[in-house]
Order: sequence, then C-alpha cells, then structure tokens
Amino acid sequence: MSANGPGPSGSSGAAPLAELVRAQWGDHRVGAMYGELRLSHHQLAGGAAARAALLRELLPRGVPPHLGVLLDNVPEYPLWLSAAALAAAAVAGLNPTRRGPELARDLAHTDCALLITERARLPLLAGLDLPLPPERILVVDDPAYRQLLAPYEGTTPDEITSGPGGTPAPATRMLLTFTSGSTGAPKAAVCSQGRLAAAGRSLAGHLGLRRDDVHYLCMPMFHGNAVIAGWAPALAGGAAVALCRRFSASAFLPDVRRYGATYFTYVGRAVQYLLATPPAPDDRDHPLRRGFGTEAGAVDAARFAARFGVRLTEGYGSSEGGAALQRTPDTPPGAVGRPAPGDDLAVVDPETGAELPRARLDPAGRLLNGAEAIGELVNRGRSSFEGYWRNPEATAARTRGRGDGRTGAGWYWTGDLFFRDAAGFFHFAGRTDDRLRVDSENLAAAMIENILARYAPAAGAAVYAVPDPVAGDQVMAALAVPDGAAFDPDDFTAFLAAQPDLGTKMAPRFVRTMAALPVTATNKVHRVALRREGFRCPDPVWWSPLTPTGPAARALPAGSAYRPFTAGDRAALLALYREHDRAHLLDR
Repeated sequence: MSANGPGPSGSSGAAPLAELVRAQWGDHRVGAMYGELRLSHHQLAGGAAARAALLRELLPRGVPPHLGVLLDNVPEYPLWLSAAALAAAAVAGLNPTRRGPELARDLAHTDCALLITERARLPLLAGLDLPLPPERILVVDDPAYRQLLAPYEGTTPDEITSGPGGTPAPATRMLLTFTSGSTGAPKAAVCSQGRLAAAGRSLAGHLGLRRDDVHYLCMPMFHGNAVIAGWAPALAGGAAVALCRRFSASAFLPDVRRYGATYFTYVGRAVQYLLATPPAPDDRDHPLRRGFGTEAGAVDAARFAARFGVRLTEGYGSSEGGAALQRTPDTPPGAVGRPAPGDDLAVVDPETGAELPRARLDPAGRLLNGAEAIGELVNRGRSSFEGYWRNPEATAARTRGRGDGRTGAGWYWTGDLFFRDAAGFFHFAGRTDDRLRVDSENLAAAMIENILARYAPAAGAAVYAVPDPVAGDQVMAALAVPDGAAFDPDDFTAFLAAQPDLGTKMAPRFVRTMAALPVTATNKVHRVALRREGFRCPDPVWWSPLTPTGPAARALPAGSAYRPFTAGDRAALLALYREHDRAHLLDR
C-alpha cells in the first residue's frame, strides 16, 4: 500500500505497542469518544485486558494467534487492537466491500482463528465457507458477547503481560494490513508491534501532536491510514481519539466541533468531498489545526487551507515499512519531503536500476522534463519491510534484484513513481500501474491529474490509460461535473491550451463526464473500474478523434477539438482495434 501509508515507517527494534497500552492504566482523562460515549484511557486499558484474556481463552493452540476484525469505526475496534497488542496476537482488518468468496479468502489467507464483527456485517458472512467455526465469531452488539466477556472484566494489563505468554517482543506481529488488490488478490503486509509503536511516536513528534489533542478517526480502521497515522500517534502521545463510524463530508465539521477534534487523517478523495460541501460563514469556527494524509494534491490542499484555515500535511510512507519521506518546514509546495537522515532513497529507471536525472521545474514549480525525471522510488539502504504473510513471491518482488549483476538486488522497490528536484525534495507522480506510454513517451497519470485539478468547472479528475488501437496507450480522463452543470468542450480545450506544463502527449484523447468519480472503501479513485470500462461506459464521452491509417480510417473523421463520442464513433473505433488485433486489450 504505497502512497496511502502514513509518514515515517518506524523500526521493529523499538519497544512493543503493548507498553503503550499498559501506560494508559491509571490515566483517567478521556481517551475515546463515540457519540455520547466517553471512555477514559484507564477504561480503554482495562477493556483491552479483558478482551485479551478472552482472546487467549478462545484461540486454539498450535495456530497463528490471528484475529479478523470486520467492524466500522466503533469503540470495539481500538479495544481489540489494544487487546491483540497485550496478548501478542495480530489483527487482520477486513474490508467490508470485499464480498462472498473474496471475503472468505481474506480470512483464510491470514489464518484468522477468531472473527470480531457486528450485526450489520453478518449478511456479508451468510452462506460463506468460513475457515472458522460459529463459536469463534464474536458479534460485539449481541447480548451473548457481553455475557462471554463478563468473567474477564477487571483483568489488568499487567495480568496479561505477566501471564504465560509474557510481554510481547518488538518483533511480535501486530497487523496484517491488506493492500488494495488492484492487480490481483490483496497481499497482507506484516507490521510488528515495534514498528507500529515507533511509527506512532515518530509521527506524533514530527507533526507536533500533543497530549491534549483529539484525533478524529474518520477514515476506515481496516486501512493503514487510520491505524498508523491516527490511532497509533494518539496512543503514543497520550491523546484522545474520536471515532466516526463511517466518513461523512456533511458530518465532518459538526463532529469536529462536538468532540473538540484538533487533528484528522485523510486519504484519497476525502478532502475533495469536504471541499464540495456548501460553503458556510462558520467554516473556520472549529478547533481543528492539522490534517495529515495522502493524495489531496497541492491545489486542493491550498483550497482547504483557504476555506477552513487548516494546513494539510501530505506524507508518504508505505504501510509495508519499506520507505518513508519526511516533510520539513522548507519543503516546497507540491513536494512530499526528503528521506530521514541516513536513509538512501532514489528515483531510478525500473528497467535498469540507474538513478534518473533531477527534475527541472519552472518558476511556478511545474515539471519540465517528466519523461526523463520520473521513475520508481527505491530504498537502497536498510528498510523496515517485514514481508507479506504467506506470500514469499510478493515479498521477493519487493526486494528483487536485476538478475544480471546490475544494481537493484536487495533494494526495496515501492511501486510508486516520483521525481526529485535539484534541492533533493521528492515529488509523488503516481503508481507504476498508472503509467501511460503514449507515442513512445512515458507519462504519469498523477502529473496530468495535477494539471486537470486546476479546471474549475470539475469537482475532481482521474486520468488513466486506454489502449491505443495501433500501439501503446491513449490518455483518458474522467471529470466529476456537478449535477446540473454542462461540459463545455471549447472551454476545456481553451483551458488545456493555457497550461504551460501540459506536454504535447498529455492532453486527454477521451473525456468522460460523470456526476461523481467511483471510489473504493478508502475513498481512493477506483481507477481499475475506470480503466476496465474505458470509453465503453454509460456516461457521456467526448473525444478528439484519432487520425489513423488503414481501412478503418475512413470512418473516423480527423479533428483536434472535443466532440461527442457517438455510437458510430465507437463502432468504427472498435473495428480499428480488431483490424490491428488489439481488441482484447480493452478488457484488461
């Protein structure tokens, strides 16, 4: 999960997370808020100890001590995270948008011997061939759960860590965090107690988070962003958390005011959703002072600061722990930051491993030599990558060698595109999966999206590749056009012409207009779905027609301005794909 993980990756050599849970005992300040419910740090530690005792009773011997958690952001989620830390168990956060055999596969793959869920999620489990018996499925809002837990109430954290299992070691597995699975079955990245605790401490210090802060957890807790960048820093710094069952743009500011939240994390399009809410005179009337996350983009971050008075800090750190960048006060707009002292990160050619030239930027910070400067970010030194659970092939691929004696063996390959400016600051340019090759030139989708983000009539933009009918790719863009607004092709053409950093191959060949961009459960743009549909989608598509050669060319009129993509255009274009034996690429 690169580029959606938060900040510093930490180290498995640090103290275990269980020590942070134990430190809550005796602290009677408010530690968690959910609706009208208030729990002190002391109550959280006691509740975690009771659940840890139950966990040890229920887990069968001889199997990995893993539990799956299929919950929204309710108090039971952080309680079971803390319980797992005390009991030296690992939590696999389950994505509720995974359905049927996919969900059963995630449970089986992570060897979950216990499942924690709630009534609202039981329909997802109906009829599945689950890898665990019914008595090891705990439904937290069922009266039977309270009865099961009652005998263990009153257990202290010290009783757990001084018991047969002892105090967990820093290297003890703590999280099995699933990747997005956009290119296959999701992988479960291992995160140890030491690495999670170190990441929490590092991020709290780096962002200046304080003991009296309130961390608003509005991103789903099965995702690394909420746990590593929200919950862990609160635990490390002694701050409180406020839980939001599911992210809601309209409820965001009311919740922030209600809980006195001072810090929040975000990922994907969450910031754009907040900016899309109707402006109000009291938009700056709140205690929030800091936001941290990924993928907001420089344009939306500036808009967010101007409207809400809150500075967003974009971070980068793979949830696998392989690479991290730190933002410093001198980091220029649009950049993510520099490596921590002693880290050896570089932008390299993924084919040769050779380090690429530094980027050239114009006075406005726009990239001038993207074709030669954008490459894959690698960590050439020691990383905290702890591997993928039961997936040695994927683990090896992250530290792959060139196989021919050239550099690259043992490096951590992030799978993310970056460029590095002359001052040494790194700039995110997208996923390697989002790279396009147009007329023999490599383009990064994120760079084009950054340009399209300036187009005021659109609430959001996503860029992705569709196969060219002859060779390589063509650029397609999806624009979120608010309800009732009409797409003006001439205005869009004029906008593109006015962008000095729009390269000659970057202009979208196809433009899809839709009310809202499709997103995943973590509010990231669902590019896989967009790529799969391409121009064969139900929404209006505009295009600048191709000018091919060959028999099908007579059906495709030439032109440069955008016009509606008609049924006749589609039929003629599909004929061109078939002529060049490339129609199968449309279903990739």
